[in-house]
Amino acid sequence: MRAQPGPRAKSLSVQWEELTASDFPAAVKKAKGVCVLPIGVFEKHGPHLPLGTDVMAVRAVAIAAAQAEYAVVFPWYYFGQINEARHQPGCVSIRPELLNTILENVCEEIARNGFDKILIVNGHGGNINWLNFFLETLLADPREYVVYLARREMDPAIAKQIEAKRKTDWGGHADEVETSWMMAIRPELVQLDRAPQDDGRPRQHLKHLPGVRTSIWWYADFPQHYAGDARPANAELGMLALKGKSETLAEVVRAVKQDTAARRLQDEFYAQTQRPAAKGAVRKRRS
Repeated sequence: MRAQPGPRAKSLSVQWEELTASDFPAAVKKAKGVCVLPIGVFEKHGPHLPLGTDVMAVRAVAIAAAQAEYAVVFPWYYFGQINEARHQPGCVSIRPELLNTILENVCEEIARNGFDKILIVNGHGGNINWLNFFLETLLADPREYVVYLARREMDPAIAKQIEAKRKTDWGGHADEVETSWMMAIRPELVQLDRAPQDDGRPRQHLKHLPGVRTSIWWYADFPQHYAGDARPANAELGMLALKGKSETLAEVVRAVKQDTAARRLQDEFYAQTQRPAAKGAVRKRRS
């Protein structure tokens, strides 16, 4: 009697929340210690897109990239900087003094679970300055993991294809491209019939202050949290954007896997911060 074939081995999911505890160590090993942390926020995206657009879009890119170049993708993270949308329904705005604390704690937990390379992928423009600052704060104390922030744009060839297919020539928030992106990944959540009947140009309420920036700059230009014209959006354009961003991110994941310099330099820096004056004295004597 021939033995019956056993159950087919399942491939490891790239999504942290889908892994079993028994499979988790194998996932860490397969990822070569790389965890991708996509970050967005909950905010208004015009009257036609879901509040979680940034989180859903950036996580879709991260998952697609990790499937091409294996890494483990952390679950939804929406504790970002979004004070500029506090006047709109559904916004979740974390107090400024907590933003770094929460993110550092999450990074520590990711590292405690075996990852020594954490790649942050940002999906919200309002997070850019904060995340750059967060990276600098990590130099204050020694740690046994490296945090990377993905900054590469998509392949120029695909970017040109997107520009050629666009019907609008500008945007930035809930516009043609972002709406197309959501039509590609979560079409049932897009209500295109609600898109404003204008092109969402900036209101320029502070144009009398050239060369000056204030905390109210976004509201002064876009009080309705809409920048661009979503009406020409289509899923084909969204799939192209998803492809371009995910392929570029897969290349970044691959580079992070292979990197050994960042950790070496980080350890070297931490060691020197313990006795900087002594190191300076040694240099002086040698000269």
